[in-house]
Amino acid sequence: MTISPSEMERLIRQAQQGDSAAVARLYELHADMIYRYIAYRVPNEEIEDLTADVFLRMVEGLPGFRITGAPFEAWLYRIAAARIADHYRRSAQRPQVELPESMTDHDPLPEEQLMQQQELGLLREALQHLTDDQQTVMILRFVERKSHEEVAQIMEKSTSNVKTIQHRALVQLSRLLGETKKPRHYLRGRRDSQ
Repeated sequence: MTISPSEMERLIRQAQQGDSAAVARLYELHADMIYRYIAYRVPNEEIEDLTADVFLRMVEGLPGFRITGAPFEAWLYRIAAARIADHYRRSAQRPQVELPESMTDHDPLPEEQLMQQQELGLLREALQHLTDDQQTVMILRFVERKSHEEVAQIMEKSTSNVKTIQHRALVQLSRLLGETKKPRHYLRGRRDSQ
């Protein structure tokens, strides 16, 4: 569910003034996308803790948050990226996990679920070979289905820079997954060709 920029600004201002209902609404609007962003980058057992940490940091940082015209979610993605980086600095390990079944768009048959989990495991492993910017672009573009312009605004980069990062990431993923695989297809979580 999306809301207008003016309604988002009003909600942020209310949350900054300590309105717990406004804080809860900000959480409701952004929790799923932050959860998915984190889920593609860390082991399953860490997803919920890191997601909670992002929103704890949001609450702590709200008094100093400045409304600049950039999407509020851009700030949350930066917090999430920092929490993920901290997680890997602390653990000094690379993730090798599968996405939980609850994240699929539909309920496939058990054999399809197994195939999807295997494919997503391969994709997640391949994603770890990309730069942080490439991972972020791929997740925002193909999981969150944001436009190039939205991704550019979130990442504070030009649209052409985002397109270049995406192109290089897709080329790298194609190499890592083999030329017969279609990275966009796996990122979207569907079995049909895109």
